[in-house]
Amino acid sequence: MTAHDLLPGLAEQVALALRDRIIGGELTPGLRLSETRLAAELGISRNTLREVFRLLTRDGLLRHEPNRGVFVATPSMAAILDIYRVRRLIEVPALAQGWPRHAAVAQMHAAVDRAEGAQAQGDWRGVGSANMEFHTAIVSLADSPRLNRFFAQVVAEMRLAFGLLGSPEELHAPYIQRNRDILRQLEAGDSAAAAAELERYLDVSERNLMSAFARLTGG
Repeated sequence: MTAHDLLPGLAEQVALALRDRIIGGELTPGLRLSETRLAAELGISRNTLREVFRLLTRDGLLRHEPNRGVFVATPSMAAILDIYRVRRLIEVPALAQGWPRHAAVAQMHAAVDRAEGAQAQGDWRGVGSANMEFHTAIVSLADSPRLNRFFAQVVAEMRLAFGLLGSPEELHAPYIQRNRDILRQLEAGDSAAAAAELERYLDVSERNLMSAFARLTGG
C-alpha cells in the first residue's frame, strides 16, 4: 500500500481521472488496460485500482472479461440511442431556459474557439474534446450540480461511441459551425431558437452516428 492509498475517496478520485481520459479520447473502445502498468503509472496499489475498475464497470465505461482482463467498453447501438434520448431531455431544456449572460456562455464560446483552432491544426481528437466541452457547458446553463455530474457520465459514453468510428473529421466537422450558430442565437437572447437548432442538430448527429455504426458492424 502506498501513502496515496490512505487518502479518503482515492478510488473515486482515480475513477474520475480515468473517466476524463475517456472523455479526452485517450482511452478508446476495446483497449485492454494493464493492471500492473496502470497501478504503477497512477501511484496506487493494485487493490485500489481493482476498486476503480469496479466503479467504472458499474458505470458502463469498462468491462471485465474472465481470464482476459479489463477493457474499455464498446457501446452498443441500444446504448447510443439511449444516450441521445438522454441528451434531448437534458440539453434542449437547459438551452431553452439559458440566459445570455450566464457564466456557462463564456465556456461555450471558449469551446467553439478551441474547436476551430484544433480544426485548423488537423487535430480532430481535439475538436471532439472541445465539442464535449461545448455540450457540457450547455448543461451548466441549468445551474444544477446533480445534472452536471450525471452529464459527465453521458459525455464519457458519447466519447466511446465516437471512438468507434474511423473518421473523426467526418463525424465532427459539420458541427463546429452549428455550435457557433447555436451560441450566436443564445447570445442574441433567442434561447428558443437556439434550443430548436440544438434539437435538429441532435437528430442529424444521431442519424449520422447510427449510420456509421451500422456500417462498422455490418448492420
